[in-house]
Amino acid sequence: MGIEVNFEGKIALITGASSGLGARFAKALAGAGAQVVLASRRVDRLKELRAEIEADGGAAHVVTLDVTDLGSIKSALAHAETEAGPIDILVNNSGVSTTQRLLDVTPEDYSYVMDTNLRGSFFVAQQAAKRMIQRAKGDPRKQHRIINIASVAGLRVMPQIGVYCMSKAGVVQMTKAMAVEWGKYGINVNAICPGYISTEINEEYFATEQGKKLIDMLPRKRPGKPEDLDGLLLLLAAEESHFINGAIITADDGMTAQ
Repeated sequence: MGIEVNFEGKIALITGASSGLGARFAKALAGAGAQVVLASRRVDRLKELRAEIEADGGAAHVVTLDVTDLGSIKSALAHAETEAGPIDILVNNSGVSTTQRLLDVTPEDYSYVMDTNLRGSFFVAQQAAKRMIQRAKGDPRKQHRIINIASVAGLRVMPQIGVYCMSKAGVVQMTKAMAVEWGKYGINVNAICPGYISTEINEEYFATEQGKKLIDMLPRKRPGKPEDLDGLLLLLAAEESHFINGAIITADDGMTAQ
């Protein structure tokens, strides 16, 4: 018996949707039938993405979101529900990084990474969960999904990005804590840990001599593409994944298996 995943009638909020993986996640969910709410600080980019999704027959909405500002988070969720309806799926994707040795990290560098990657992700999920739990109390059959985007850097320390590694390790533990506490309300919380994925942010680096050396160290000597995460994303977002909760799933082409 085959399983056909259908997101018709589902509403998905994607943070950090203005570029890279976030933009791809939005396209994948919209292509599968979900209404998507695109959230980030770069509204102009979000509007361009909305136009692309609508041109392909999908439905998309745009909200302004700064994950480092709790007021902005609350306002964005309220706006999203006004525009599209109650959120069924949260893809918690916003993330930043710096490249430096730990001895060179300043308090400003530390806060820049942690405030977005860990603190921001936590409060976006918390505020979304409060709304999801309220709905679940009215209808215990209701299912919700929170997908946190962590990284293999949260599972393995990598040079020059120590604070980023620390922040993503926090996202891994955060995911497990949320899954345990919120599972009884029909909220499944899981994390995707991508390996090296080629996006507009890093494609120039991969073309450099150092970038080529890095690629040559990977098991199959290739970085991934954003669309390589589509299947895992849709699996974790689907109601059929109701028995997957608290999972930390790597999608790294075998990198962490070495």
